[in-house]
Amino acid sequence: MKRKGWIFALILLVSIGMVTACSESTEGDPDSQTEGGDRTEIEFWTMQLSPDFDDYMNGVIEDFEAQHEDINIKWVDVPWGDMEQKILTAVASDSAPDLANLNPQFASKLAELDALVNMDEAVDPAIRDLYFEGVWKSNTFDGETFGIPWYLSSQVTMYNTAIFEEAGLDPEAPPTTFEELKEVSRIVKENTGKYAYFPPLDASHLLEALVMKGVELTNEEGTEAAFNTPEGVEAFRFFVDLYENDYIPREVLTESHGKAIDLYQAGQLAILATGPQFLNTVQENAPDIYEVTESSVQITGPTNKKNISAMNLVVPKQSEHQEEAVKFALFITNAENQVAFDKIVPILPSIETALDDPFFNELPEDPTPTDRARLISASQLRDSEVLIPPMRNYEDLRTAMNEALQAAMLGEMTVEEAVESAEQEWNAILGQQ
Repeated sequence: MKRKGWIFALILLVSIGMVTACSESTEGDPDSQTEGGDRTEIEFWTMQLSPDFDDYMNGVIEDFEAQHEDINIKWVDVPWGDMEQKILTAVASDSAPDLANLNPQFASKLAELDALVNMDEAVDPAIRDLYFEGVWKSNTFDGETFGIPWYLSSQVTMYNTAIFEEAGLDPEAPPTTFEELKEVSRIVKENTGKYAYFPPLDASHLLEALVMKGVELTNEEGTEAAFNTPEGVEAFRFFVDLYENDYIPREVLTESHGKAIDLYQAGQLAILATGPQFLNTVQENAPDIYEVTESSVQITGPTNKKNISAMNLVVPKQSEHQEEAVKFALFITNAENQVAFDKIVPILPSIETALDDPFFNELPEDPTPTDRARLISASQLRDSEVLIPPMRNYEDLRTAMNEALQAAMLGEMTVEEAVESAEQEWNAILGQQ
């Protein structure tokens, strides 16, 4: 599998809605999947980590089994696009794995069915406190915690210094706020004919931007929409103005985050706001662009809020070996194992003390763009949070917001009408709960 595939799998942390499909799963090392003697076998599903991370995963499994001679780990790797349907089918047929790697938004669908173990009860409070508090809370639904945080991604602003210079901008002063980004978008388009910014409107990106801009999405109880406010109208107007002035590509209405990566690699986009993982893709596919890439802090709004994406580990209640599954989940997510994983791919740990490792604080000699992005990403992790918590009927809510904004961008509604339309849709959806 090409490197680009696993990078996409990891960054969809995040964020983010998974395609529903069915297919065969890929299993890890056969030696680690054969039940031996009286060992308890734990079936562990991950999303698209094989074959690129076979050595790491099998190494962790071997270390755990050496310390727990009564437990055997059967590792099953599932293509990321198949996981949603596969685990839903498994839960429905009473054949769920003992442990699964999911993102918070999808795991919350299983939590809504009361299908997952409550980690607040299963994990000792002293161990629970090792994880970033905000990340632990991102796995909370109806007051119960349904997952253990695993790896994280904190978005950075990667930018093409050559385009900045061509546009007459200071390559050492990238935008850090949405207002600065709007001005940079104007300057780049007028002076180079290229675009500075591609705001992806898929997944959670739009909702995250609204929160950064100070927009409350719902009331405290989560029963009514709360974004039909001056802040909500101005947030919509930000995107509409960019579109109407041709400061962002027309494709934002039809294409996803992947299009932004394509444009950046082609040298037609000045800024790529995403996780450092994608620098590996740029390095492989467009080394000349990689060499002129620098990184800066995440672009945000007046709230100064910064977003992180998270992946977690959940234990279905169907498991007959819940205690052993939790034990392995805590082992693979401990500080030592997370740092080892982070040194293979540019992701971040969910254990706070892991950030004390020099790997996240010191640049090597002759640092690469990836090295610099890693340190920036790690430096803002303690001040970041999962901005969109698990929500009932999340996909319907996300779609309603996106469709309303797109109607305003196309001139089918005024900004005020679009916000009001989204409010009505949200209230109808939230009223179903």
